[in-house]
Amino acid sequence: MKTSKEAVSSPDPLGLPEVPEPPRRTVNMVAGTIGHFVEWYDWYIYGLLAAVFSSQIFPSDSPFASLIAALLTYAVGFVVRPLSGIIISPLADRFGRRLILTLSISGMALGALIIGLTPSFATIGYAAPILFLVARILQGISAGSEAQSAIAFMVEHAPANRRGLFGSFSNMASGFATLAATGAAAMVTSSFTPADLAAWGWRIPFVAGGILGVVGLILRARAEETPEFEATALVDQKSAPARLMDLLREHPKALLQAAALSAPAVAYYTWATFLPTYAKLTTGRDLSSTLAGSVIGLALLVIIVPICGALSDRLGRRKIFPIIGAIGMIVLFYPLLLLLNQPGFGVYVLVSASGWVVLGIWQSVYPTIQAELFPAAVRVSGIGFAHQIVIAVFGGTAPLIAAAFVGAGQPMLVAVYMIAIVALCLVVYFTLPETGNRGDRVTVALADPEVLEGEHLVSSTSPAIDGAKRSR
Repeated sequence: MKTSKEAVSSPDPLGLPEVPEPPRRTVNMVAGTIGHFVEWYDWYIYGLLAAVFSSQIFPSDSPFASLIAALLTYAVGFVVRPLSGIIISPLADRFGRRLILTLSISGMALGALIIGLTPSFATIGYAAPILFLVARILQGISAGSEAQSAIAFMVEHAPANRRGLFGSFSNMASGFATLAATGAAAMVTSSFTPADLAAWGWRIPFVAGGILGVVGLILRARAEETPEFEATALVDQKSAPARLMDLLREHPKALLQAAALSAPAVAYYTWATFLPTYAKLTTGRDLSSTLAGSVIGLALLVIIVPICGALSDRLGRRKIFPIIGAIGMIVLFYPLLLLLNQPGFGVYVLVSASGWVVLGIWQSVYPTIQAELFPAAVRVSGIGFAHQIVIAVFGGTAPLIAAAFVGAGQPMLVAVYMIAIVALCLVVYFTLPETGNRGDRVTVALADPEVLEGEHLVSSTSPAIDGAKRSR
């Protein structure tokens, strides 16, 4: 599917004049991918360094109580996310993906700078945790509108036979962000003395994230709107609340399926933000060494995600990737956490890397499947409604619940909890339609009459456009 500008500039087999096409797709993909990276770097760094700054911002007689207070504040961002997802996502369907993506990265960067520059509790008292709370609310609003808008943006800009690959870029970017955040946390924890780290060293990754946010903002401001949104906007002028009602009324099954595709985030957030702390609390491993081990494992995730995304364009989406990824999590999580009881850096790397392999298989394709389940008029709303509620319930509370299990002396319940949720998701995966298609299907969704009608309106204004469309 092409916008009017793209169609006029495409070679036409009917003999119409050829106009060179500007290389805008690369610009759009870079803007979406790098912006997504910045968003999630700022998000993950909090959970990774919570054990370091918790006593500075949330002082208590018990270090464990300070950590719980920091993780509760972390969870507030997740509580806000579904509200943002429900309220803001329909605005992306009404006014465009690009606008919402630009606003979201602004809020995330501002939140990171507030966290990085807030003085300690000893300096400003209760204003310190209050500012952290405000920052996490800002970041929750931003994250609540980011993921689904970025997924729609990248899949709708993709060629018809490369949607699995382009859709995987969103999770590849978040994997890079987790890798970068973990690497930054490992660097500061190993480079500073404990006193300097607690006093000011932990702030450096947050300030760096805020500065990176400005770069992402500039890139997103230069990106183009997606052609599928532009086609739909020609024929659908419904308000944002009306779109949300249409979503709930017409797509309940797709919402359930999209939620199940997102729910293994309970494992992702446990592995990304709590596994180093889990190993420190249960086996006494040094935090800097566990963070370094997680970096090695995350490198595998970043490689696996785009490879599996590209394979889904050839092999199909449903039959392999969500199902195999879920089965891998169910089979491996318990023995992997049990293996952590054995000493050695290599053991930790093996545990971390094995978990990231199966998580990568799941992560690679679910964004594209979610986008293909919904028509363009409610695509961001549908993904956002399902994804953000599930992330708030399971993802945001994952480190907190894991910490509670460890504190109660039952660390292996962390694995049982993750396995139970993923097993329920696996049941739903068998109901998914095969949304992958090796042909040049015009729309992202299997059936999207509003996009086709909008395309027809555009093509009817120019014989060159009509000729180019007939050639597809």
